[in-house]
Amino acid sequence: MIGSSPWTRRALAAAGIFGLVFLTVPLLIVIPMSFSSARALTFPPPSLSLRWYETFFGDPRWMEAMWTSIVIAAISSVAALLLGGLAAYGLRRGTFGGRDWAEGNFMAPLVVPTIIAAIALYLGLAKIGLLGSFTGLLLAHTILHVPVVMMVLGVAVRDFDLRIEQVAWSLGASWSYTARRVLLPNLWPSVFAAWIFAFIGSFDEVIVTSFIAGRYETVPKRMFNELILEVNPTITAVATLLIAFTILALAAVALILRRAGKSTLVEGVTAG
Repeated sequence: MIGSSPWTRRALAAAGIFGLVFLTVPLLIVIPMSFSSARALTFPPPSLSLRWYETFFGDPRWMEAMWTSIVIAAISSVAALLLGGLAAYGLRRGTFGGRDWAEGNFMAPLVVPTIIAAIALYLGLAKIGLLGSFTGLLLAHTILHVPVVMMVLGVAVRDFDLRIEQVAWSLGASWSYTARRVLLPNLWPSVFAAWIFAFIGSFDEVIVTSFIAGRYETVPKRMFNELILEVNPTITAVATLLIAFTILALAAVALILRRAGKSTLVEGVTAG
């Protein structure tokens, strides 16, 4: 059995610590560099300054890219939440044939390499005339993050006692009323977590966006283009802001899930 011997546990712990250090060390370099007063990338920074943050917030091109990223992430994450939530419920509660095949098809974007998905979306959007359009960009981001929502909400729906829904139905409640007053109040922490994951994934997406965005420029795409042209220290400030946002968002998810776990299912139904 994995982890049964002390040596195996130590090896696993060492591998986990190595992976954590490997992922953390770049952050410990990028973040201080974003506060550097030097004109070029320098580590350690000669002195501290906010010049690169001022450059970022004072550049209309960066602000436009930020606004585009926020709008696309907000709309596509909500669309992915609606579609993925309905799909997760149908696949977990349904008894129709081909359910496993349907679920595998939904989860394909998580398994297929991103570059393959980008090429497929490029060809598909070009065929229907949406390549390089804002609608096409929203559609692509929604498709990419429906599986994330399904993965989170699928577990939540599976663990939710079906008998509670059946009691509501037996009392004359419609499916929409049951979903709104019984299901969602109990699953809202998982719904929030799924939305956050979809939002972050959309906001950070660069490969697919580079293929299909056309003239639209998001923050990750602009960062990638800046790195091709020149190594601009403003990128370290942008990277630090993205890191901070991701950490705060995941911390909020962890806090909400932890607090929700302390309340009982009966309390959740009563609150609904």
